[in-house]
Amino acid sequence: GVLEGVEAALALLTLLSLAGAVARWQAEGHIAIWLRIPIFQSRFVAAAAAQGFDFHHAEQGSSTLTLWLGEGPSRLPGFATHQVGVAGAVLDESTGRVLVVQDRNKTLNAWKFPGGLSNPGEDIGDTAVREVFEETGIKSEFKSILSVRQQHKHPGAFGKSDMYIICRLKPSSFNISFCQQECLRCEWIDLDELARTKHATPITSNVAKLLLYGYWEGFDKIDITMREFPAVYTGLLYKLYHRELPESYRNLT
Repeated sequence: GVLEGVEAALALLTLLSLAGAVARWQAEGHIAIWLRIPIFQSRFVAAAAAQGFDFHHAEQGSSTLTLWLGEGPSRLPGFATHQVGVAGAVLDESTGRVLVVQDRNKTLNAWKFPGGLSNPGEDIGDTAVREVFEETGIKSEFKSILSVRQQHKHPGAFGKSDMYIICRLKPSSFNISFCQQECLRCEWIDLDELARTKHATPITSNVAKLLLYGYWEGFDKIDITMREFPAVYTGLLYKLYHRELPESYRNLT
């Protein structure tokens, strides 16, 4: 029909136009092209692929394709290599109890710390506080990072590696109102019991032992704290996570 003919003509014009543009950019000495195509103009992807472009990533309303024009294999950076999950170990220091949940959708009903995936542009501590509140109804404050797990070939990470960060949080509310869709159970459990029980996920058991050590011997033994600094190049701020420095070292000039 007429519509198919118009589409074919547009595709040919796009192909010729893009081929000319690529030749021109290569002659000008450019070594790579980044091409962003809005989702409603996705018909142009085929024309780009015919010129050697390949997908780099797709987000929200567009896809981004790349073409390497330099010598040798492409040196362009890949897209995201990891997904970041964050959990909050909320410890009530007055009672020695910690907040744990059981996932509704898991075949093994083991205790774990509440948590979830970090949103783009969201700080680690903010993710922990948000996820704990969404899952359990408990309000809390970020205190430190306790551990970082890196796992490859994670079944739920879309082929990416998985970073799972567990934070120490201090509660500011105590009455549980857990999300019935995500959680089967939610309780405050004695930290010593959580460290010894067989009804917890392996990482939860290991971090519970770490947390118990800090609870009895001092959190300075286990905490990875955060300081904020201005970034040199962007004018923005960045967060640096590390063991706490003594004041005499922090103020060295």
